[in-house]
Amino acid sequence: MHAIRLPPATTISAPFWSGLRERCLRLQRCGDCGHWVFYPRRHCPRCASSALDWHEVSGQGRLLSYTIARVPPLPEFSGPEPVVLAVVELDEGVHINTNLVDVAAEAIAIGMRVAPVFVPALDHAGGEAMRLCFTRATE
Repeated sequence: MHAIRLPPATTISAPFWSGLRERCLRLQRCGDCGHWVFYPRRHCPRCASSALDWHEVSGQGRLLSYTIARVPPLPEFSGPEPVVLAVVELDEGVHINTNLVDVAAEAIAIGMRVAPVFVPALDHAGGEAMRLCFTRATE
């Protein structure tokens, strides 16, 4: 598989990307209404407050949806096919578009518990980075 290049970090998203490099998942949470936020933003989508703080979370969640791509969606995703594209709902309620890894196709089930996996990637400039994928959680 080719190394996937990640988008450049912005001042808003930098804590998310640096967390992945440290093999931890950080999400924003609104200090006014308590709403968890993903993708990184300046204002809470629920109450419009700018009081968003970063918090480390477990990354545990459940599989909401998936598809098995037998043809790579982008050249960077080529390699051992198929690629499992997924939507995961974290326990905090946010939804993340991702990949499932190390799960046989016949073992995938909507609603199954998942856990984060930090997969080596490249940042936009070609430096070392991590991307967020998920696998079946061990109960």
